[in-house]
Amino acid sequence: MHIPSMKDQVSADEWQLRCDLAACYRLVAMYGWTDLIFTHISARIPGPEHHFLINPYGMMFDEITASSLIKVDQDGNKLSESALPVNRAGFVIHSAIHAVRDDAACVIHTHTRAGVAVSAQRNGVLPISQQSMFVLASLAYHDYEGVALHDAEKPRLQDDLGRAHFLMLRNHGMLTVGPSIADAFLSMYIFETACQIQLAAQAGGGELLMIPTEILGSTAESMRAQTSGQGGAFAWPALIRKLDRVDESYRT
Repeated sequence: MHIPSMKDQVSADEWQLRCDLAACYRLVAMYGWTDLIFTHISARIPGPEHHFLINPYGMMFDEITASSLIKVDQDGNKLSESALPVNRAGFVIHSAIHAVRDDAACVIHTHTRAGVAVSAQRNGVLPISQQSMFVLASLAYHDYEGVALHDAEKPRLQDDLGRAHFLMLRNHGMLTVGPSIADAFLSMYIFETACQIQLAAQAGGGELLMIPTEILGSTAESMRAQTSGQGGAFAWPALIRKLDRVDESYRT
């Protein structure tokens, strides 16, 4: 699929955002978190308009490029040319969050097997791993209401998420919110890993050892120490180098 370059049609800042978001899509594909074409990642374009970038519905994540990303407004109107549509469910979920969370520069939503499996467990994420403690420090839950096609669900999504950075969509999947694409990606990596560890531990059949709740309070400080206070930005350059060694076409 030939998509003309938009590099000369947008600002330098928007082009960099497009490259980073396209990289995020490729990394999600690389780590095996995709569900064919049926999930989505969005990034808000800085400014008062609440415009954001999202994937064209119909492209695999390992096909996404900086120029293929679609700019939409808060009402779902396309602001950049694309022959492909925007996923309605993706728009409902992401527009709801971008509308009320000014800190939500990036929103990542996945339907991984591990994530959906844990989302279907009554007790959700269990405090049984170091990764789970980072998630539990800022985790919210949203009950399943069917495929997210209706604007009526938006207020409940917004209320359930609140100020959390991790959202478990019951019987559906996972969602992370971050002040940058790098932060949202690192959060999803931790979320996904916590779910995979939980399922593996449960499959072992032995009694699970729970981490004491009093340790939870030191989680944020521990994360800052682990990333030298940089959050996702600490790991992002290495992830970009990893991606570039495989395929740099996301930058087109």
